Amino acid sequence: MNAEQPPLISVIIPAYNYAHLLPRALDSVLAQWADDIELLVINDGSTDNTADVLADYAQRYPQVQVISQANAGAAAARNHGIRLAHGRYALLLDADDELLPEALASLRQTLQANPDAGLVLGAQLSVTADGRERLRLPTPASGSPRQLIRRYLLEKKISISHCCTLFRRDLLLQRPYPEQLRTGEDIPVFAYLLVSAPVALTKQPLARIHKHAGSLRHNRDDEEAVAQGMLREVFASLPAECQPLRKRYEAQRYLSLFRAALLADDKPAAKRFYRHALGLSPLQALRWSYLKKAVRLASGLA
Repeated sequence: MNAEQPPLISVIIPAYNYAHLLPRALDSVLAQWADDIELLVINDGSTDNTADVLADYAQRYPQVQVISQANAGAAAARNHGIRLAHGRYALLLDADDELLPEALASLRQTLQANPDAGLVLGAQLSVTADGRERLRLPTPASGSPRQLIRRYLLEKKISISHCCTLFRRDLLLQRPYPEQLRTGEDIPVFAYLLVSAPVALTKQPLARIHKHAGSLRHNRDDEEAVAQGMLREVFASLPAECQPLRKRYEAQRYLSLFRAALLADDKPAAKRFYRHALGLSPLQALRWSYLKKAVRLASGLA
C-alpha cells in the first residue's frame, strides 16, 4: 500500500475464541491482497490460542495488523477497528466466515461504477452445519427512506449481512455499533446506512457464511428489555419521515420474541408476546407467517 495514499477497503475482523477458524478467514483475505487493501484483526480478549495464531500471521505477513483489547463484545471490537482503519470503505468479516476468491476485485469494480455508493450489497453462499450451500442474491434497495426502512425492518425484503456488504467508513463513524446491545447490534447501523447514501449491488458472491450452533443461539435473558433497547437504538438515528413506523417495528420485535418463545416451548410467554404485538400493530401481527402460528397455539396444536 502506498504510504501517501489511503487504502480503498479496510477489512476488519473481530475475533473472539475462534482460533481454529481464524486462519480460514485470514487466508481468504491474504490470497487476494492488493495495494489498496488493509487488514485489521481485533482480538476481543480471547481466552483460547487466538493470540498465538495472530502472532504467527503477523510475523509471516507484515500487512496483518493485530489490535488487542479486553473482552467487550463484537460491537466494541468492530467500533475499535473502524476507528483505527484508514480505508474509505470497511468490510467487516466475521472470524468464522471467509471471503470468496474474487470478492475484493468485484467490490473494486462495483465502486468504480458507483462512486457515490454508501454501501454495496453482494451475494453470499450460506453454508449449513452439514455443509450444504445456498446462494443468496442481494435485493434492490432504492426508494424513499420510509420505503427502505419498511422493506428492511418490517417486510424483510432487504437483507444486509456482514461479510457480503461493504460500508462507507465515514458513515460507520457517524453511527457506531451500540455496544450496550448484546444481540441485534447491527440492525441500527444497517438501517442508518440504508437511508444515508445510495446503495449499489453486485450479484457476485462475496463471502461464504457458515451457520453453526454457536451462531444460531438465542439468549432469552431480559429479552423484553433487549427488544426495547433495540427499538430505541434503531429509531434514534432515523429521519423524521421514518418515525411513524416505530410502533409497527415494536410489534415486530414482540413477534420475534413470540417466535423465540415458541421455539423454547414457552407457550404462556408466546401468547403474551403475540397479544402485545397485536395490540401495537394488527397490520404486522396478522401477517400470515405469524397468524398461522398464533392460531395453532390458541388451538393447542403448537
